[in-house]
Amino acid sequence: MLKTILMSSILLLGSTLHANEYIHVVGSTTVLPVVSQAATLYHQQHPDIIITVSGGGSGVGIASVIQGTAQIGMASRNTTAEEQAKLEGKVDNIVIAADAVAVAVSKAVYASGVHALSVGQIADIYRGNIRNWKEVGGLDARIVVIDKEASRGTRHVFAEAILGDKHARAKGASIISGSNNEEQAIISRSNAAIGMLSNAWLNDKVRGIAIIVDGKLISPTIEHVRDHSYPLARGLHVLLPKHAPQAAQKFVQFLLAKQGQTIVQEVGYLPVH
Repeated sequence: MLKTILMSSILLLGSTLHANEYIHVVGSTTVLPVVSQAATLYHQQHPDIIITVSGGGSGVGIASVIQGTAQIGMASRNTTAEEQAKLEGKVDNIVIAADAVAVAVSKAVYASGVHALSVGQIADIYRGNIRNWKEVGGLDARIVVIDKEASRGTRHVFAEAILGDKHARAKGASIISGSNNEEQAIISRSNAAIGMLSNAWLNDKVRGIAIIVDGKLISPTIEHVRDHSYPLARGLHVLLPKHAPQAAQKFVQFLLAKQGQTIVQEVGYLPVH
């Protein structure tokens, strides 16, 4: 389960008075909990390292590396062709974990009997063709459709898999959210919402429904990420410039080593090792 110690903005470790190295990490709020907890542990072991970790979304993380304003970027999606052209040969794109993008609904929706939807049904909800939960076997209530900001990695993965285009409009959406914790809060306060969240952000008030694939109900679990059956699985990335300082390189190595991968598992993602 996702731990409650996540930061929504910046985690500052150490004191600038005695630090010899500085690392700034920015980007995806899906990757952020892993990096934040790893940064805390890494600083305990290396007190001379200052690490700041901030969110903003995958697009922000990728752009920050391109612009040279961060030593490490975080992204929960693959880079676009345009971004890749700017990064080519200059950055190592490293997968540190994997997770599932869950189709998340309010607890009341789940309790009313909506435990699974097909890709077509989800697409029709986001396109505005299905507007009431009773049309898919749920309660008689207008669907509160939550989209994400265009720069968010979760949005790219969801839109590409469900709507067929990562830039597709969601005409049925009435709310645009930013970070995972923001969207989680919106869904938990509603009795009729649907949104898109990393599986690690699900809880009693925010339920992940299964996706119907060839007649089978595939739930957003780590097991279904591992066996490649869940259609909205993705890698979680860090972007490390090839000219990054040694401290940044060692921190990424730490993320991939046993202690870092243990944190990946504790947060609720699938380790790469």
